[in-house]
Amino acid sequence: MTVTLSIDGVSVRVPAGSTLLAAARAAGRHVPTLCHDPKTKPFGGCRACLVRVEGEARPVAACTRPVAGGMVVRTDDAAVRALVTGIVQLQLSDHPEHCTACAASGHTELHDLAAALGIGADNPFAGRRREQPTEDTNPFIIRDFSACIACGKCIRICDEVRGVMAINWQGRGFGLKVAAPFDDVLDCEFCGHCVDICPTGALREKLAEGLPAPDRAVKTICGYCGVGCGMLVQVAGNRVVRVTAEHGNPSNDGALCVKGKFGYDFGDHPDRLGGTGLKLGATTGERVAAPLVRDGDGFRPVSWDEALDRVAQGLLGIKRAHGPRALAGFPSAKCTNEENYLFQKLLRAGLETNHIDHCTRLCHAASTKGLQMAFGTGAMTNATDDFALADVVFAVGTNTIENHPVSALKLKEAIRKGTRLIVADPRRIEMVEWADIWLDLQPGTNAALLLGMLHVILAEGLADQAFIAARTEGFDDAARAAARYTPEFAARITGVDPQKIIDAARLYGRAGNAAIYNGMGITQHTSGTDNMLCLTNLALATGNVGRPGTGVNPLRGQNNVQGSCDMAGVPAELPGYQPILDPAVRAKFTGVWHAGIPDWIGKTLTEITDAALAGEIKGLYVLGENPVLSDPDVTKTTAALGNLDFLVVQDIFLTETAKLAHVVLPGTTFLEKDGTFTNTDRRVQRVRAALAPPEGALRDLDIIQAVARRVGLPMDYDGPEAVWNEIRQVWPDVAGIGYRRLEEGGIQWPCPAEDHPGTPFLYADTFPIGRGRFHPVEFIPPRELPDTDYPYMLTTGRWLLHYHTGSMTRRSRGIGEALPEGFVEIHPDDAAALGLAPDQPVTVRSRRGTITVRALISPRSRPGVVFIPFHFAEAAANALTNTALDEKCKIPELKVCAVHIAPAPEP
Repeated sequence: MTVTLSIDGVSVRVPAGSTLLAAARAAGRHVPTLCHDPKTKPFGGCRACLVRVEGEARPVAACTRPVAGGMVVRTDDAAVRALVTGIVQLQLSDHPEHCTACAASGHTELHDLAAALGIGADNPFAGRRREQPTEDTNPFIIRDFSACIACGKCIRICDEVRGVMAINWQGRGFGLKVAAPFDDVLDCEFCGHCVDICPTGALREKLAEGLPAPDRAVKTICGYCGVGCGMLVQVAGNRVVRVTAEHGNPSNDGALCVKGKFGYDFGDHPDRLGGTGLKLGATTGERVAAPLVRDGDGFRPVSWDEALDRVAQGLLGIKRAHGPRALAGFPSAKCTNEENYLFQKLLRAGLETNHIDHCTRLCHAASTKGLQMAFGTGAMTNATDDFALADVVFAVGTNTIENHPVSALKLKEAIRKGTRLIVADPRRIEMVEWADIWLDLQPGTNAALLLGMLHVILAEGLADQAFIAARTEGFDDAARAAARYTPEFAARITGVDPQKIIDAARLYGRAGNAAIYNGMGITQHTSGTDNMLCLTNLALATGNVGRPGTGVNPLRGQNNVQGSCDMAGVPAELPGYQPILDPAVRAKFTGVWHAGIPDWIGKTLTEITDAALAGEIKGLYVLGENPVLSDPDVTKTTAALGNLDFLVVQDIFLTETAKLAHVVLPGTTFLEKDGTFTNTDRRVQRVRAALAPPEGALRDLDIIQAVARRVGLPMDYDGPEAVWNEIRQVWPDVAGIGYRRLEEGGIQWPCPAEDHPGTPFLYADTFPIGRGRFHPVEFIPPRELPDTDYPYMLTTGRWLLHYHTGSMTRRSRGIGEALPEGFVEIHPDDAAALGLAPDQPVTVRSRRGTITVRALISPRSRPGVVFIPFHFAEAAANALTNTALDEKCKIPELKVCAVHIAPAPEP
């Protein structure tokens, strides 16, 4: 239903229920605001948006007044303008005359409005001013209370959009202020959303203090997690001044997390490879901006030509002496699609090896394998937008609020509008506070829990028999396997109250649209693939596939892990998941590449490590990965890499892995790249360089091509678009996605033609394998459980502030200061039994290694279970973790192992 009204003589039709402000903007009329934000509820506090409505005695606030048919509105009424001028003068009368915020920001909405109204330095309203101290106690945000006009935007964004409510009103009159609880210092998620919407500069970015005003803004995609947030990088010269969120991008629409907002300055760190700050040797203090080659126990800088020649000679020497199967490569989930495509092409067509794998093996290999077995494609079936379309969301093993914070905003918004949430997680993560049901299972018992839910769904007649008959196969075998997993039986294994299992099954099974979202909590197990098959069985049994608001959706962890899989950074497939053993597929690629392709399946990442330790793999080329910290059993991984005859590492820092290399090639950050990333939604998006690389680094695309030419593979692309066009040629699912279309926004594959809109959800009519496949599953316990020697169960994961192995975030000034060291999260009962005090150093020991780390005493972990984030080299969680593998997909059991804990000895 629409309403027609007149605004400044222009007839405009808008949806019923719209505000006058929205109608004015639809008519192309500018109405100023200071307290309004389209993502929050109308507030009407600043009164800057006053307009005249014909027939009404007083002006009205356009941001709160709903439209009515036949209204005649004037936004240019002289009397109203005079009234607004007086209001702004009153606000400025309580504003500092020489405002630090305005000087630092360059301009603010308040002063822009004052200028537009012709308000000068002379103010008729003189009198007492609020005198509030400036708060500068955290690494990210300066709070200048004297510049605040009490518009409330920051409070409402924090509450209504972010769902955090870290701040609220305190006091009255001149004592009114925006305060943290108990008027303490600000301690929140530090997403920076409040800073971005502050109209006066009362909230300022600490990292931007003292920097010049930006001279340009570059639109690109965040290089942290798999959400794929659009961002505007504001640059002065060749330095980032600040980062703001892109509005209208479906991945984030105006929101960022702490990493995307404040974690941009790592590229300027003195440790940067190729930068002039890197120092080699404690004695010489030599600063270098060049590639490095091993020289005894250290490195020496060399020219790019010498470094690239060394790489080619080392790899070709091993190939001649031991054959191509002695070579392997690790592409990168942090690099672009184009870089990953060329890297695997170099290895396959140039070095003739299929030993290619990357960190997806450690995080979502089980997701990919399970989805391929059940549905035929290993990607997310739907998108994070579908939170809003689901009646029920089942979040399994995903700490979405911390690991994918911006996607979590969509979930929070959906919950406010009525979506129900089931959370399955061993820890009392923040997601639990938003959940209708929390399934607090023992780590490693996912399959038993999910089989128990399937049992209830089948026993109570909640299965969609019509869908099962029409679109699936294998149902009877899966049903028989679930028959013995009564809620009581599942409860004995999982520790979850049987009534909770029943309630969760009913809630999921009775929903019109039910969507499953999973993280690594369900995949990093020796039963990871089986856990995923339990999820696909649930979705198939209830018909929750092939529609909006349904599906099974792995939330990918790194910015381009979806794309690196799409580009065949795996051992058994060519780009687009085309099987390498298929002669027709190889023939197609050979025709495009003009080079042969090996006809055998390569080793997985974990198998490559074992083969290097055994001396079978002699040479390894690592692109932007840090397996020493990311892989299980650091001691074993370090020994394996140290056993190589030749190790090449291409990265931006001298990581723990790079320190073992024979040649180190300085590459580029995501802020220095052009190309594309593919986010967790299968959305291909354009990445644009905001900065030039440091003087001693080269763009990764250029490095890969230079190595390829030196090993005899012609490779001379005219930029990333030329590479992408070749990808479109060999993979039909992205044939319709060109750079020109991507200028208008991201597109979700499959998109087979230029006029195709992209595919927001998969399997509407059919599955690539014909019918969806049920699989019978049995619960298998974790490979290593607590015993008398190792009485605690360790689980690992990520923390909000940091990313992956920490090489970027720990070198970002604000984030590194906010959380500079690791910890072990331990339940108060266990801490009391061990006599531990908060922050006390403790020794954590497994059968594979020992670390010392401070104790974080918290009820988030259940008794008997401890949690350690894996971002910190000095307290590397993966020094402890188990290398036991899921035999179906070769993912290691990073989520469960047994440890011993004791107070650390005095130094």
